[in-house]
Amino acid sequence: MIEMPEALTLARQMHAAFAGHVIVEAEANHSPHKFAFYTGDPATYGARLDGRRVEAVKATGPYVELALDDGMTLLLREGVNARLLDAGAKTPAKHQLLLAFENGARLVCTTAMYGMFLIADTGADDDAYYVAARDCVPVLSDAYDEGRFRALIEAAPASTSAKALLATEQRIPGIGNGVLQDILFNAGINPKTKVHALDDEDTARLFRAMKDTLAAMVEEGGRDVERDLYGNPGGYRCLLSANTWKDGCPVCHGAIERKPYLGGNVYYCPVCQPLP
Repeated sequence: MIEMPEALTLARQMHAAFAGHVIVEAEANHSPHKFAFYTGDPATYGARLDGRRVEAVKATGPYVELALDDGMTLLLREGVNARLLDAGAKTPAKHQLLLAFENGARLVCTTAMYGMFLIADTGADDDAYYVAARDCVPVLSDAYDEGRFRALIEAAPASTSAKALLATEQRIPGIGNGVLQDILFNAGINPKTKVHALDDEDTARLFRAMKDTLAAMVEEGGRDVERDLYGNPGGYRCLLSANTWKDGCPVCHGAIERKPYLGGNVYYCPVCQPLP
């Protein structure tokens, strides 16, 4: 799934590959997918996108945002696999979005589990999650300080857990169930810990782990469980993931627990991340 580190990586790569280039052919829903979501009828994407120039590409929380001319924006989110195809490369038989550019390059996108391919026209704010991500203070900016994080905790309902705080209700756009695992492990905090039970030291440690872990993931070009525009895995090796949890805790070497919780599995060490 695209989360902040992957969105930033893909945006950087797409900007280098596509900025300034014109879309000469666009096709959506070539291979119908039950959980591929579009803005309106995907059959209209050709008419809406053909002839548009990519002005810039940036990340907005978990979204990869392609800014097109005339104020149109194409948003990619969730389980979108985006790949760059050079001129002459064979187009995959199945895809949910294909953009061909005047220089021969193509952007081909497929859906893993579910994905979003959304178009926002000038002044249209149809996607509430995008608006929240666009209008928030970016978590890796200097403006997002510990005081802001503490205020977020104070405003959360008493039942809010550490996972719920970080990865639900768009409180911190760009953090999802994937990046969450290493943040909480590095902070030594159990995913089910109620945030109002955290003392000052716990809160400071969680804030620092959030900042440092995200920064490391971005610096390394995303997580190793996801792939970039060229099909390469990210350089950040996840400490806790579906690929590593059976290896045991990287600190105490004890068994890692895997439990379904709040819409996805959480991985944690019961020794290093005890539940109060």
